[in-house]
Amino acid sequence: METTQAIHEWRAAADEIWAVLNRTAQIQEEIDRQLKETVRRQEETDRQMRERQEATDRQMRERQEATDRQMRERQEATDRQMRESREKFDRQMRENAQQMKESAQQTRERQEATDRQMKETAKQMRERQEATDRQMRETAQQMKETDRQLNKRFGELTNRFGDMVEYMVLPNLLTKFEELGFTFTQANRTKIEDKKHGIFMEIDALLENGDKVMAVEIKTKPSVEDINDHVERMEKLRAYADLRGDRRKYRGAVAGVVFGDGEKIYALKKGFYVIEPSGDTFAITEPKGDYYPHEW
Repeated sequence: METTQAIHEWRAAADEIWAVLNRTAQIQEEIDRQLKETVRRQEETDRQMRERQEATDRQMRERQEATDRQMRERQEATDRQMRESREKFDRQMRENAQQMKESAQQTRERQEATDRQMKETAKQMRERQEATDRQMRETAQQMKETDRQLNKRFGELTNRFGDMVEYMVLPNLLTKFEELGFTFTQANRTKIEDKKHGIFMEIDALLENGDKVMAVEIKTKPSVEDINDHVERMEKLRAYADLRGDRRKYRGAVAGVVFGDGEKIYALKKGFYVIEPSGDTFAITEPKGDYYPHEW
């Protein structure tokens, strides 16, 4: 009984082992099959890769050949352009050299012509300078003689001008100043010589009444210096009047045959009346507005 059971267990174990072996064989077959499939796929992949590599290599060769061809064409074009440029440059250099040679020749000719003209011009200038110097010496001599004659005539004119002031201007001054509200009773040329107090002066026209005195300085063409001199003359006249107990108000005027605008304004600023020709007579400008008469 025990032997039968053991046999039965042994058979069960053998069946189980056999079943395991069968499954193992099946698994091994599946693995072999998958391995073959993997090998097949690997071979297919290798084949595709070889084909792709071959296609890539072919494309690379074709591109390289195209690139080499383009490089050769470009190099040939560059070489051709360089040859043409070099030939053009050489041609231009030859033309420039010819032009420079011609220009140098022209420059030499022009320089020679210029030198010749300059020599002729220098000669003419020396001749003209000599003529000018001679004329200037003659002119200087003539001017010297003219100045001598003018000085002589001016001296005569000065003396006559003083006489003209006394006999023609003085009587009309009374009338002209009367139009400005002054009533002077006398007008005279005056000369003061006070040796005791050192006061010496000449007044071309002294217009007077009981309370006012107008001292007029007459010049052919008054200058700023003449106007300043008259200011000093008025101060001396005031001092001389005080020494004599003269309390009258003293005013001044400057008369001129030709009066510059600047000198006229300067005289008005100093408080002087300005007397100048006007038509057949003369006019008196009173310092007013921005200026006012100065009293000493």
